[in-house]
Amino acid sequence: MHIAWRSFAIRQEKIHHSDMAWRKYLVLILLATPAWAGIVEDVRTALAQSNFSAADSDLNAYRNRNGVTPEYVEAYSWMGRAALDAHQYDQATAYAKQTRNLALEQLKQRPLDAEPRLPIALGAAIEVESQALAARGQRSQAVAVLQTALRTYGTTSIRARLQKNLNLLGFEGRPAPALRAEQFLGSKPPVLAQLKGSPVLLFFWAHWCADCKAEAPIITQLRTEFAPKGLAVVGPTRLYGYTAQVEHAAPSDELAYIDAVRHRFYAGLLDMPVPISKYNFDMYGASTTPTIVLLDRTGKVAMYHPGALPYDQLKAEIEKVVAR
Repeated sequence: MHIAWRSFAIRQEKIHHSDMAWRKYLVLILLATPAWAGIVEDVRTALAQSNFSAADSDLNAYRNRNGVTPEYVEAYSWMGRAALDAHQYDQATAYAKQTRNLALEQLKQRPLDAEPRLPIALGAAIEVESQALAARGQRSQAVAVLQTALRTYGTTSIRARLQKNLNLLGFEGRPAPALRAEQFLGSKPPVLAQLKGSPVLLFFWAHWCADCKAEAPIITQLRTEFAPKGLAVVGPTRLYGYTAQVEHAAPSDELAYIDAVRHRFYAGLLDMPVPISKYNFDMYGASTTPTIVLLDRTGKVAMYHPGALPYDQLKAEIEKVVAR
């Protein structure tokens, strides 16, 4: 696994898998994987070139040598993701269902979060299946798939990812869930119900997230522009159980680290309320960081966007909310 791919994997996968299990998985890869190894890397490289046959060949060769392992299941899950990106919905669904079956066989031997690869694979399979259904106009079936998965896996590390996909199908127009703020940094977080009458921007971020740091100046500028029109900004984050220096960090140490990151990279937002709770991330499906949510003046979700947004696009969305 060469260094360039390692950097790419960290940047891309943290967008989709922000749970602690994935972080530990990355640490193990970086420290323990030889340069020539890695079926996940091989499959992703082939799929990046739209070469499904090469990816399939790599998977077959690995399976013949090693059998079905969690690493194989994770690598196989990328077939469904690539087919979905190529709008090959029938093929994506077939890959997703096979990924789920392979994962469930593995889960007969261990709980879902006993190792890091199976949550990634199973979460991807459910995501691909639901998104393929939605893309074909079968929204109610997609919602049913996600709701069933939430009932089954709602206490596991893929909970936020499932909620994200459910939110993408029907969050906008609904009342925003209340935020928990037993712990916080910056000014004391307001209760969202108290902010009715004002548009609200929720900026979900993580201490390790490079895209969040890049988004911070955009949020700062837009808050300056729209605060006179009533815009309030709240920046939820959560504990992940580690810091850049410590793999297993105590909550107090991680909280201090988050505050240091905040002062270094979010200097323009130091007075922004920062409620700290995994519950908020689960309720808003913030498995992707940043996740940006706009609330209208009635407290309903006007925009739900997992991922970063450029200045012009986010400004246009805020203008719509402010004008209503």
